[in-house]
Amino acid sequence: MSGESDRWGWARRFVAAPHAPIVGGVVLGAGAVTESVVRAVTGGADTQLVLVLGLLALGTTAPVAFLRPTPAAIAVSAAGVLSLGLFHTLTVAGLGAQLIVLYRLGRAGGQVLATCLAAPYLVLALVGPGVPTVLASSLGLAAGWVGIARWARGEASVHRAARQAVAGRLIEHTARGERARIARELHDVVAHHISMIAVQAETARLTTPGMPAAGAQRLSEIGDTARAGLTEMRRLLGVLREDAPEEVADRRPQPGLQQLNELLDHARDTSGAGARLIVSGTPSGLDPGVELAAYRIVQEALTNARRHAPGAAVDVELHYTDEALRLRIRDNGPGPPATTPPGGHGLTGMRERAAAVGGRLHVGPAVVGGFLVEASLPAKAAG
Repeated sequence: MSGESDRWGWARRFVAAPHAPIVGGVVLGAGAVTESVVRAVTGGADTQLVLVLGLLALGTTAPVAFLRPTPAAIAVSAAGVLSLGLFHTLTVAGLGAQLIVLYRLGRAGGQVLATCLAAPYLVLALVGPGVPTVLASSLGLAAGWVGIARWARGEASVHRAARQAVAGRLIEHTARGERARIARELHDVVAHHISMIAVQAETARLTTPGMPAAGAQRLSEIGDTARAGLTEMRRLLGVLREDAPEEVADRRPQPGLQQLNELLDHARDTSGAGARLIVSGTPSGLDPGVELAAYRIVQEALTNARRHAPGAAVDVELHYTDEALRLRIRDNGPGPPATTPPGGHGLTGMRERAAAVGGRLHVGPAVVGGFLVEASLPAKAAG
């Protein structure tokens, strides 16, 4: 097996070599001229006819070595038609050259020309059938179509790779934008709490009577550390605000689960469909980042339901446990298309939201119909 693989590897390297067309053309030309001369001499032809047949045989092969696919195909086909039409003969090397040039032309994308160049052989086969004519007409057309098929396959592969690259870049860009948005929102949440630490430490130092000097010093250090951390965080994350200057004047506290009723009211007013909020378990205090992630996931799920299942009713379920908050958003629409896997920018954003706080998210068709979004978010954001 290894010896056979080596032989085929040598053949592939030879075909791919720059000098392969020249060597192949010379070999075919020599074979065609030799075969033509031997036939003519054996048939008792005179010297002039031998010369003409030799030149014509050379014309059916030599262009393979010196011309590009299109002019080589035209020259070889013209010489082959002349040889068959005038003398009813075509050398084996000439037939091989004809197949090569038509294949190369089809492989280069010349579908129409490859078919047109094979058409005269079909006409000759109908007018004066013979073995060389039938072989040239059938095999030549087949060689052209094989080359066209290879060209089409290569083009499809290139287009598929381009589409995959564009889709990958688009998903990456969407995820990067969503991460930046999450960072901006968490910046607001964390900045608020660090500011409160600084204020409370300073207030305790100034309003607690009889505090030892060491305690006052430590409270002062806590305030200074909180302010330094706030400054550093703003330096690192606040720059994300620069890509959306129009939002600066409209800053407000980031939403949480307390605003879900308002969000559902807005969804009802916008879509005209029902939207229910179902809460189970004992509501407990969650990290602000977890609440923000839950709110944004519900918001995006409602937006997707309104866009892809207009008029469908939506249930939003919140289940509190000691360790996690479980979200379940289901609509009673038609669900995802059977031929297209669910996906999109909104789903990418929801996954980024869940992952940012250490949670996980699942989307897909619901068992009883419609589309389902499930998320499990830890009670405390992942540190």
